Amino acid sequence: GSALGKGCGPLLIKKLEIDDLKFEKMNLQSLISNYKIAIPGKYTTANFLLSIAHPEATNKVEMLFSDIEDAVLTGEVDAGLIIHENRFTYKEKGLEKIIDLGEYWENTTGKLIPLGGIIIKRNLPIDTIHKVNRILRKSIEYAFANPDSPLAYMKKNAQEMDKSVMMQHVNLYVNKYSIDIGVDGRDAITQMFNLANQKGIIPEIVNPLFVIS
Repeated sequence: GSALGKGCGPLLIKKLEIDDLKFEKMNLQSLISNYKIAIPGKYTTANFLLSIAHPEATNKVEMLFSDIEDAVLTGEVDAGLIIHENRFTYKEKGLEKIIDLGEYWENTTGKLIPLGGIIIKRNLPIDTIHKVNRILRKSIEYAFANPDSPLAYMKKNAQEMDKSVMMQHVNLYVNKYSIDIGVDGRDAITQMFNLANQKGIIPEIVNPLFVIS
């Protein structure tokens, strides 16, 4: 159930016309320091990457990820940090990319981008933990073998109803690491947590991060 990969990170976007002249004359750090930025949550990979790449971005407002594009378009905020299927639709709405934070992470660390995962309480019996892990694995393996089977559920819950957008989303975020994060995935997640701790974003984690099946 994990979401790790390459070329699938969060994007910082703005309206096409906003600050275009300033954008040419000022450096990116100066611009971003003045922006009011919508983020999809304080404790998200997206905000973590923005904080690492641009610590000068301090004027942030949290909102539901699917509301961020509209907030940028209406001028409620100057820029927005978008995730999920919004990366496939922002250009059609008159928005443009300021920075691809996934690309920044990959270029800086050489690691996969850790976007999300499934957590389970440590105090549960180990047999229960492994059972949940097996069920999740079987569910994803079934979806890979029967790609049309989740479509009805996806259409009911997706923010973007267009099938091509939904499938782009699936193809980008669901991959072999969704079944088993492997050594590369564990390395990427460990580096993210270590860096977040070094920057004072999260406290030190002393317990093991992973369930090893």
